[in-house]
Amino acid sequence: MQCPCNPDKKYINCCKKAHDNILNVTTSENLMRSRYSAFVLANIEYLQKSHHSKTRPSKREKKETLQWTKAVEWLKLEVLNTSEGTINDTKGTVEFKAFFMENGSMNVIHENSRFCKENEHWVYLDGKHS
Repeated sequence: MQCPCNPDKKYINCCKKAHDNILNVTTSENLMRSRYSAFVLANIEYLQKSHHSKTRPSKREKKETLQWTKAVEWLKLEVLNTSEGTINDTKGTVEFKAFFMENGSMNVIHENSRFCKENEHWVYLDGKHS
């Protein structure tokens, strides 16, 4: 299976490593990519685990996210820009566009996401939509 975050890579060699063990994620961009793949695969447990404890969705929001991820068809991910977020950093930002089909029309999420390290691994803190 091709990886949802990058069709040039196999899932087993890319985001599956993160999904199996979040400690395998070494950069904020890798975390963002693994979260995109988790949305595509409706892996809500990973989305929760990779979300900062202070901004993590509630159980109700988690259910709504699961329903939504299954209702849309994810098309592609474009990473536009990254700032910091390397293995040696404790924070980073990633600007991306995620394209999807919903109710017969194409939509895009354009977000500048903030990431930080919590409990020795990268987590999603929050994002600003454009």
